[in-house]
Amino acid sequence: MRRILFVKTSSLGDVIHHCPAVSDAARRLPAAEIDWVVEEPFAEVAALHRSVRRVIPVALRRWRQAPWSPAVWAEIAAFKRSVSLERYDAVIDSQALLKSALISIFAAGTRHGMDRASAREPLAARFYNVTHPVPKGLHAVERNRRLTASALGYALDSSIDYGLHMGNSSLKSDAAPYTVFLTMTSRDDKLWPEGRWIELGRALGSRVILPWGSETEKARAEAIASKIGDATVPSRMSFGELGRLFQKAKTVIGLDTGLTHLAAASGARTIGIYCGSDPALTGLYGFPKAVNVGDAGRPPAAGEVLKALA
Repeated sequence: MRRILFVKTSSLGDVIHHCPAVSDAARRLPAAEIDWVVEEPFAEVAALHRSVRRVIPVALRRWRQAPWSPAVWAEIAAFKRSVSLERYDAVIDSQALLKSALISIFAAGTRHGMDRASAREPLAARFYNVTHPVPKGLHAVERNRRLTASALGYALDSSIDYGLHMGNSSLKSDAAPYTVFLTMTSRDDKLWPEGRWIELGRALGSRVILPWGSETEKARAEAIASKIGDATVPSRMSFGELGRLFQKAKTVIGLDTGLTHLAAASGARTIGIYCGSDPALTGLYGFPKAVNVGDAGRPPAAGEVLKALA
């Protein structure tokens, strides 16, 4: 097995959940050359994986905003050329969606994906050359790992390695301890009440840093920071910069968002707060210094988070 192409396009959490499967493939097939098709906003994260040779960005989200633009059609043509530059021994679509299955068609090689009973969108299975059963009740990390192992023909072991290399932090080793709050997430039902963030921040007794990704998230972070006291809302940061920020943090506390998984993958002590989703399926997984609190429909109290920190 010489060349492998993974198709896992989005979102950030899904991309990070796929990293252990990439690490498995690299460890079990050390001579393999591994490429990855991923949505352009998350290309930086895929590139942080130490075993990925080439990242091939795709821009489906942006292209959908102007589908008849000549510039968009030119970008699509360029993407097709890029993904078909060489022949792959295996093209593995772990996204299991119709859009990712269609992307896999552009690559030259045997296409692998989940069967109809396993895929998130069963129609996707029609576009694979080989399909594999993967139980739906497993955590997303294990579903990706099982699909990859089945496609590439090796047995899984219990070792989980996210394989991300963040580089060195520019922060001084004697800088004051700080905690990172990740107060943003993609759905309103996943948000934790601002009052609980404020209660938690005041109880910690250390500086709090609140990153953000959009103007709405920035406003929320600023509102929380203003009532904590010793809190900072920094300028917008890249994924690499955030990873290095996480590495030096005393603790990272975040909602069900890809950045919380990035924090745990960076090696930081991490607490995941779950309010509107099931941590058994998408929670922090395989990290020795991470723990999940809360559950779908049961946002944790600030005291629960403090207890997890203890």
